[in-house]
Amino acid sequence: MTALLLAICVAMQKRGAEKETPGKNVKAGKTCKKDMDKLIISGGKRLTGEIPISGAKNAALPILCAGLLTGDSIELQNVPRLHDVTTMLRLLRQMGLQAEQSGEQVILNGNAINKCDAPYDMVKTMRASILVLGPLVARFGEARVSLPGGCAIGSRPVEQHIKGLEAMGAEITIEAGYIHAKAKRLKGTRIVTDMITVTGTENLLMAAVLADGQTVLENAAREPEVTDLANLLVKMGAKIDGIGTDRLVVQGVDKLHGASHAVIPDRIETGTFLCAVAATGGDVTLTKARCDILDAVVDKLCETGAVVTKGADTIRIQMSARPKGVNFRTTEYPGFPTDMQAQFMAVNCVAGESSHITETIFENRFMHVQELNRLGALIKTEGNTAFVKGVDKLVGAPVMATDLRASASLVIAGLAAQGETIVDRVYHLDRGYDRMEMKLAAVGADIRRVK
Repeated sequence: MTALLLAICVAMQKRGAEKETPGKNVKAGKTCKKDMDKLIISGGKRLTGEIPISGAKNAALPILCAGLLTGDSIELQNVPRLHDVTTMLRLLRQMGLQAEQSGEQVILNGNAINKCDAPYDMVKTMRASILVLGPLVARFGEARVSLPGGCAIGSRPVEQHIKGLEAMGAEITIEAGYIHAKAKRLKGTRIVTDMITVTGTENLLMAAVLADGQTVLENAAREPEVTDLANLLVKMGAKIDGIGTDRLVVQGVDKLHGASHAVIPDRIETGTFLCAVAATGGDVTLTKARCDILDAVVDKLCETGAVVTKGADTIRIQMSARPKGVNFRTTEYPGFPTDMQAQFMAVNCVAGESSHITETIFENRFMHVQELNRLGALIKTEGNTAFVKGVDKLVGAPVMATDLRASASLVIAGLAAQGETIVDRVYHLDRGYDRMEMKLAAVGADIRRVK
């Protein structure tokens, strides 16, 4: 086991050293121009109106992979139109999974899957591709999946996925940067992960539903996206107890069937737009939203002075004064999500008080600090803590996005800044936000995309 984990570490370090170049991660001529897109923002506008919330990226990706578990059709609604979704569908199609997409509806059928490989040239662009590993081994007894490439915000080790599958009886080797897993049929067992891992929980959950006997997943992630996947699996005939808790008990079944399911609203997109209003002022109602899965963020927004009103499927935020600085610490759900850290930091940049933010999930998730400081923010970092001194105003400037959530923080800061902000490398933004600039423009933001 030690030798196997060492092989994983060496392979991932090698892959991580191969830096991705914008515009070269897909076929030339197809995405190069999009990779050069920029957002131009003229800040200082209050936001008013309504914004519809799209389906959750982090729920849609594992749910799409669940299509590998059955030969029947799965009908999905509220699937967000994102670059990551397109990438995942392309990967699944090259395995033989039939996927028809029309707007926010996707119909999957896995009765003609003829390939159990996930090649590096596809996996490197999206780490969530590792989620095909569990379903393929569970249904077909074999999978060959490339180790993911390096991640800008920090390491995201996959050894928990591999240790769990080995505990279920899979034989796994690492060769030439690929995970090769084999098992005649996985066996139920008790798995205790060394850390809370969302994709690890999802991968092992999908593997366990077709395993022989009972599987108990201890220290399971409780994120709403994991719960959404579990709810779909139950609709498909899986037997899962403890959904929404850190202990999932799965009774394996011989076969799963088709189902219909709507992806949950994106809590991170919701939180991002709430932060945009908190930073700029205004009165915006978010529709098709879920209030019950964003408590930690809403509580902190109320501390800034925002008035938040929750409806059945709406969230209204009213901000009439300069925000107050708020301290927080990222942690696993139901705590404050790491995926909202950068956006909330942008709010603290224009707050009337100083604040500090502690990041506990990823070791390199402060890359947006330098770009925020280019806009006039006053942020210093010490280890995993950022100290923010609120300023009276930010001033527009050219900035560069470094990852998905950093992109969103720069957009929020640009909306609050005086003058013009140019956000480069917005292909990061397109990975996780469905037409963000169009939604913001509809509520009064002066924002446009240019080539």
